[in-house]
Formats: sequence, structure tokens, C-alpha cells
Amino acid sequence: HAEMATITPGFNIDAPRWDQSTFEGRLKHFLNITDPRTVLVPEEELDRAKALVEGCRAGLVPPGSSQEQLLYAKKLYDSAFHPDSGEKMNLIGRMSFQVPGGMALTGCMLQFYRTVPAVVFWQWVNQSFNAIVNYTNRNAASPISLRQIGVAYVTATGTALATAVGLNLYTKRAPPLLARWVPFAAVAAANCVNIPMMRQQEIINGVTVTDGDNNELGCSRVSLGMGVQVGAWGPDLFFLHLVILPIIMERLEKFPFMQRIRVLHGPLQVLLCGGFLLFMVPAACALFPQRCSLALADLEPELRDSIVAKHGDKVPYVYFNKGL
Repeated sequence: HAEMATITPGFNIDAPRWDQSTFEGRLKHFLNITDPRTVLVPEEELDRAKALVEGCRAGLVPPGSSQEQLLYAKKLYDSAFHPDSGEKMNLIGRMSFQVPGGMALTGCMLQFYRTVPAVVFWQWVNQSFNAIVNYTNRNAASPISLRQIGVAYVTATGTALATAVGLNLYTKRAPPLLARWVPFAAVAAANCVNIPMMRQQEIINGVTVTDGDNNELGCSRVSLGMGVQVGAWGPDLFFLHLVILPIIMERLEKFPFMQRIRVLHGPLQVLLCGGFLLFMVPAACALFPQRCSLALADLEPELRDSIVAKHGDKVPYVYFNKGL
């Protein structure tokens, strides 16, 4: 620490590099922290990045460090460490693993949809992957117990399997394209169950709202409802490739050259999924601001009256985190 130097005046390592009030700024931000290349960074380098970020927050940086080095350290820190606890997240649950992990899983779900055992296996693997991601990115302010995560996992998996198997049998005589859309229907059905199960603590207690200076004002169920409604658009965009890719593959497989290389259909779908997810993961996260606002007049009467009694007319809007 004796060799540390005072940080450059005016530089804030936690300040967003891009304007988070615009979609373009949020997209650049999430493209940065979901960069799949960061999953290849050695653990030692991640630990050094964390030490550098924490030192920078304390107002100290190693002599000779450039601002680009500090920003890259923050990128590694954001990609691998939990924003609330600061603990290193497991590799599978990191947002930077969503492209390589998601492309493999969705590619296999789209390729192996013809038999019931294959449908059951890949839907189970996908929901297990989702459970790990949900647990890894759980909100420290609204903690979820292992029992609650287990119930959500079993419920979502059961819903996905029931939907997938039922539709798989139903579409045996349907046009081929409908059968290819079975994975999307199964994932969408599981998501309808999984989101409220994983956010049940917030549904029961409400979500924390703050003023413009980030001072807590109380908990609101109204803002939770708005956050879930806004956040629901993200998964819709995230799973869009499950609708588009079957159409592409259905068209491609009619060409003679595609019929000669059937063994490559699976790897091709995985690569196409990767191409979609490379943009869709950050786009889904960036669709709406992470920090949403709500007019004070739209809050439930009890909370609104409490805020007015304490702050008068100084808090026209409240703010809340919409969640993952």
C-alpha cells in the first residue's frame, strides 16, 4: 500500500462509461460486461482486477496505471463478481457465460426435438442451467432461500417438460415447422412459472424504492408490478432466436447441399444460436433502464402519505431496480 498513488481527480471507477438513459448507452454497457471472452480470463487475473477496483474505490491506484487499465479491471470485476456481495460468481452463472452456455443449450434443444427422451433431457438441462444462473445472480436485498430456489426449479422444470412432451406428441402430424417451435413454447411456459417463483420475496414484501439521491424510502408492490412488466420484455427478446432459427433451418434443410451434410446441422444451429445471442443477451438487458422511475402519485396511498409526511414535496419521483 505504501507504493499506491492517489487516484486521478474526477475519475470514478463506478460511474457508467456510457449514458444509461439511452438504449445505445445501455447496449454498449452490457456488450462490455457480457463479453464472452472474459470467461477465459484466469482466476488470478480476476482477483487482481478486484483488488485494483477496490483500491480505486478507496482513492488509490498503483503508480503508472492508465485509465484504460482501470476500466478493463472494472469490466473483469463486473463480469465475474456479484454486484451486491462482491463474491466471485461461479462460471456457469456469470452473464458473460450466457452466450457460450446458451448457444450450446438452445442449439441442442432446436436440433434434438423429434423424440420424447431427447426433449426431456435437453429441457431438464436447460432448466438446470437457468436455476444456476438465477441462484448466482440472486438479489442480496431480497434473498432467496435454497428451498425457494429448489421449488422454483422443480416447478419450472415440470412445466417445461409437460409442455414440451405434450406438444411433441401433439405435433407428430402437424407441419414440421410447428414441431420445431416446441422448445420455444416449453421455455416460455417455464418462464411464466419461474419469474414469479424466483421473485416471490419481492411479491410478498414489495421492492425497495429510493429518492434521487438513493436514500431508501420504503417498499412498494406497485413498483414491483411495473418492474416485472418492464423486465418481461427482456426474456421475450432473449428467446426470439427460438422462433426465428427454426424458420431459417426449415428453409435451409430444403437445399440439396444441406441434405448431404446432415451431420453438420447440429453444429450449424449451435453457431447460429451463438450469433443471435451475442447481440440478444446485451440487447435484452439494455431494453429498459436498470433503474426505473415512478411518479409519487402512482404509489400505494400508505407509502405515498409516509413519504409526503417525511419529505413534503421534495420527492416527486421514486426510483427502483427492475431486477435481472
